[in-house]
Amino acid sequence: MNVQICVGSSCHLKGSQIIIELMQAALEKNGIQDKVNLSGSFCMGVCNRVGVTVSVDGEPHTGITRDNFSEFFREHILEKLK
Repeated sequence: MNVQICVGSSCHLKGSQIIIELMQAALEKNGIQDKVNLSGSFCMGVCNRVGVTVSVDGEPHTGITRDNFSEFFREHILEKLK
């Protein structure tokens, strides 16, 4: 699975570093870091007013924040790896 987290200026200001840290910790906690290719990306062109854009296997998801990260991770990472 390929996961890209936007680190462009807009997402950077909205907390992309926090999302990167949360993603790294969640991957490690679930023991799936070897199943996910995690990388950064510049602007994906689908900016949202709130939160960071994260692409999972080419499918962009906008508005990812610290508050909704766990739900996003469960639905779009863990469920797809089952």
